[in-house]
Amino acid sequence: MRLEYFEMIDSVVHLDREAGRIEALARVPDASPVFEGHFPGHPLVPGVLLTETMAQASGYLVLAHLGFAQMPFLMAVDKARFRSFVGPGAELAIEASLVHDGSGYAVTKAAIRHAGKPLADAELRFRTMPFPAGLDAPMRERARRIGLAIEAEPGALP
Repeated sequence: MRLEYFEMIDSVVHLDREAGRIEALARVPDASPVFEGHFPGHPLVPGVLLTETMAQASGYLVLAHLGFAQMPFLMAVDKARFRSFVGPGAELAIEASLVHDGSGYAVTKAAIRHAGKPLADAELRFRTMPFPAGLDAPMRERARRIGLAIEAEPGALP
């Protein structure tokens, strides 16, 4: 995790395109400028960054599901729940499942666990659109770095 750069997912552990499911890992850094203000002397990962972590795992799932033919953009977060605090050094397991894909939208359910205990969960809605100019290649490179297998060529459908 590089909190200040919004790179939340460290690795993809498992992807099942047919079942529409992804498992990913993220390790909260021991130190980050984010912790200087949230909170001084009692560092906690902000809930918005936990939401972003679920959104990124879900986004990678949607990218893989669509064969990198379209880019998912987060449009809504529903039923978000935060069940515990997350501090520096935590190892997070993120799971996301595809609930709906069609008509230019995708919906996922995602959850974060630490040591088997639930930390956060939410339903996330994405608008799927053509990649903005210049974003396709960096997204593919980031996906490769975290271990997301990219089977389709640019523009190919799954």
